[in-house]
Amino acid sequence: MLSVKLWPPSHSTRLMLVERMTKNLTTPSIFSRKYGLLSTKEAEKDATKIEELAFAVADQHYKKEPDGDGSSAVQVYAKESSRLMLEVIKRGPTVKDEEVADKISIHENVFDISGGRRAFIDAEEAEDILKPLREPGNSCTKICFSNRSFGMDAANVAAPILSSIKQQLTEVDLSDFVAGRPESEALEVMDLFSSALEGCQLRYLNLSNNALGEKGIRAFGALLKSQNNLEELYLINDGISEEAARAVSELVPSTEKLKVLQFHNNMTGDEGAYAISEIVKRSHALEDFRCSSTRVGVDGGVALAEALKTCTHLRKLDLRDNMFGVEAGVALSKSLSLFAGLTEIYVSYLNLEDDGAEALANVLKESAPSLEVLEMAGNDITAKGAVSLAACIASKPLLTKLNLAENELKDEGAILIGKALAEGHGQLNEVDMSANSVRRAGARLLAQVVVKIPGFELLNINGNFISDEGIDEVKELFKSSPEKLGPLDENDPEGEDYDDEDQDEDEDEENAEDGNELDSKLKDLKIEEGE
Repeated sequence: MLSVKLWPPSHSTRLMLVERMTKNLTTPSIFSRKYGLLSTKEAEKDATKIEELAFAVADQHYKKEPDGDGSSAVQVYAKESSRLMLEVIKRGPTVKDEEVADKISIHENVFDISGGRRAFIDAEEAEDILKPLREPGNSCTKICFSNRSFGMDAANVAAPILSSIKQQLTEVDLSDFVAGRPESEALEVMDLFSSALEGCQLRYLNLSNNALGEKGIRAFGALLKSQNNLEELYLINDGISEEAARAVSELVPSTEKLKVLQFHNNMTGDEGAYAISEIVKRSHALEDFRCSSTRVGVDGGVALAEALKTCTHLRKLDLRDNMFGVEAGVALSKSLSLFAGLTEIYVSYLNLEDDGAEALANVLKESAPSLEVLEMAGNDITAKGAVSLAACIASKPLLTKLNLAENELKDEGAILIGKALAEGHGQLNEVDMSANSVRRAGARLLAQVVVKIPGFELLNINGNFISDEGIDEVKELFKSSPEKLGPLDENDPEGEDYDDEDQDEDEDEENAEDGNELDSKLKDLKIEEGE
């Protein structure tokens, strides 16, 4: 009978916990009223750190009980996360009250109230803060209201001011500007701001971190419909579901000038990806497209790949953390040859496997001569796939960052990659080959190659199976610049590889079931007072 392993959690589960903690840290509660509410940016940073610390504690616990099923480690993981979250909430925002005076920034035609402590803004404060915008002859063309939560009283003050200057505005940032408000009030505020700004001709619009959903997108309908010159549109962490994605496609009438389109961290799924694909098809000038962590599967991935064929000016592509699989990876490879100016590509955690990775690498080898960033972590790539990857990497002399972490490259793959980097990569400054079952020979070769590059900054080979002798050799190579070698605290010198295919298949089935059970154990994570 197969034993069930709940530890370690998958990458997607760890990301899920960070997102859940970020939401908890930014949601008004009895604690936030006492200690203050964190900004989304600060909460994301704290949540990531909390998860890393909690994982390390739980992993140490698990290593002491290697024959267990991991359930006790999961409990430690959840308990430690909860404890650390409470510490962060009691600490409060790192920006102190005395710094709030600096919350208004007016320079170079920019009016920015996002500085200082994240807080609700009332009508009286709105009158005071927005006073500079009332002054005759003010030349502000860019406004940022992020990090301050507007209710209807403050919105009623802001709306006529915005309406009076809207013809001069070119950039508007309304990200995270209704935090903690009841849905009905938040939608009213959005609608009021939308009406006030209707008709302005923006090049930049940021509506991120507002949990918009379809209702929120439609509340901004008047503003979105009136835009004909948008070059950048950000809808990050906005609850963009299938319906919301369709609303965006419907309400943004012109994308001819759109150069940046970002949908990171939404719940779009395949159906939503179809709607986003329609927007992409119309965006022939697109240079930067991000659709990461959006729950897009094979069909949606194929649709996005097909749509991107119209975006021949693409320079940056970020599709990380979706469920594309091999088929969508192959479909994407057929579009890559059209992106001659591509400089950054992020295709980590897409379930590409060898076939998908090889398809992408083979096309990239013959295109994108100016590629600077290649990230393909967490795709189950083996030494077989490393052959094509190495050939691709060897052809990219301008490469500055390479991330192939959390694959199964082992020594053979690591040596191939190392040799590919050995010549003509003088711009390289970061390589991540962590968690790849690499041993002494692979680690040594990678270190020997990158340590010779003058401007190199960081080699990460943590989480591998490097012997103590191998670790000593690597450290010796970096003795004159130890800061360029990442930590090795998770390296397991006695780690074992399992090559039995049947066992691998059994483990895959177990991991799928275990992931569901572990997600279930973590989903109700709460912040509770300790003793």
